[in-house]
Amino acid sequence: MTEAFLLEVGDSPLLVSIPHDGHLLAPGMAARMTSAARALPDSDWHVRRLYEFARTLDASFLVATYSRYVVDLNRPPSDASLYDGQVSTGLCPRETFAGDRIYVEEQDCTEIERRERVKAFWKPYHSVLDSELLRIRDKFGYALLWDAHSIRSEIPNLFIGKLPDLNIGTNNGATCHSLLERKIVSIAESSRFSWVLNGRFKGGYITRTYGTPAQKIHAMQLELSQKCYMNEDTLLYDEHSADKLIHVLKDMLKQYMQLANTLH
Repeated sequence: MTEAFLLEVGDSPLLVSIPHDGHLLAPGMAARMTSAARALPDSDWHVRRLYEFARTLDASFLVATYSRYVVDLNRPPSDASLYDGQVSTGLCPRETFAGDRIYVEEQDCTEIERRERVKAFWKPYHSVLDSELLRIRDKFGYALLWDAHSIRSEIPNLFIGKLPDLNIGTNNGATCHSLLERKIVSIAESSRFSWVLNGRFKGGYITRTYGTPAQKIHAMQLELSQKCYMNEDTLLYDEHSADKLIHVLKDMLKQYMQLANTLH
């Protein structure tokens, strides 16, 4: 079986986590899924490609290889809801974001399967994420986590209207130093893109768990609206649009690193 993640170790305080760009399925899973779900419509399409520029910043990368339909790495293993009063798609989802069934009738993920998937896919990713952040902090005196995501700009089942282009999440300021949050917001403000801080997406399990500023580990989540860099209907990457977005993302990561260095 393919490894649950790909790890590329850089030589800087920055670790980019990409938990939802994987497209592999667990053994035997595809045969039980609906045709719509097998297209993996809720993938964070092309996010790994979009952040390729971060190699030039010597960032480390942790990238999931399996689909979020196998297990959602940005949810707690307990499957507790992260957003009170809002639709929750689950640790091992049974429905797509649009509310359609992932599995054919009576073929849902069982409790035994859920536990197996947590053991085989969820735990390895989080074990490496934790150890890499500690390694980075030990080497540089602090660590920076950037949790990279994207989603369709319109999903009525999850949020009303169109999502802003840049959705910055720090769990209401709890996961990073306030000056780091302010710097990223200022870059978003001066860009051509719409943005929001701690709106519909405040940061999931990864950001909330590993963002511990008091322990010199800072974390931010950025949920991108996919219309900024791809065609949401054909799922094709749009080089021209992506280049404009990458310019802003690169500025964000560079400033994130530079300011953190002055704080520590």
